[in-house]
Amino acid sequence: MKRITVLLAEDHAIVREGLRSLLVLDPDFDVVGEASNGRQAVDLARKLHPTVVVMDIAMPVLNGFEATRQILLAAPATRVLVLSAHSDDEYVAKMAAVGASGYLVKQNSGQVLVRAIREIVAGHPYFSASILKRLRDAAQRSGERGAPRKKSDPPLTTREAEVLQLVAEGAANKQVAAELGISIKTVEKHRQQLMNKLDIHDTAGLTRHAIATGVIESRVQVTTG
Repeated sequence: MKRITVLLAEDHAIVREGLRSLLVLDPDFDVVGEASNGRQAVDLARKLHPTVVVMDIAMPVLNGFEATRQILLAAPATRVLVLSAHSDDEYVAKMAAVGASGYLVKQNSGQVLVRAIREIVAGHPYFSASILKRLRDAAQRSGERGAPRKKSDPPLTTREAEVLQLVAEGAANKQVAAELGISIKTVEKHRQQLMNKLDIHDTAGLTRHAIATGVIESRVQVTTG
């Protein structure tokens, strides 16, 4: 049997070490790389084309939503399994929408993680039991006549999503330009497009939006300007 290659995308080193220690006990798994932020995860996935990426959501530089989208564009055969502290319906729906094959919460056991990886490699979506129940309940509600639909934000381009996260994390235009390899003028253009699309008119508002939509975690300090 061909070994299952795994890329770990998680910004906490102690969690990555624990995941690696767990997976290397199984001879079917080969942990081929580790990423501490979303940008690094995308770069490694493009280079390594792993069978599975175990993906956290709240990561610096590039969050798990956008990292997953970019990975699956670059390596369509790769499967993404979310492993997150967040189990909100909105997070689950957004990760499913960008192509994740499964979603676990960090309270799940190591045995569940191993089973989930095997299932998604076999082509079967895998969700934590509690999440699966909520998905079924939501599907039933959405099928009811007159069920309300939530208004969604206008879609952002890949570059706009990258700029939003970096700005919300407190990066100045010069830092954003250096990180993305674009000019400061281009960064300013993307910031203005973001504000126009989202009807938000200051950096603090962009940061609050990023927190509310799960782009960054609320530990980031919101400043005015």
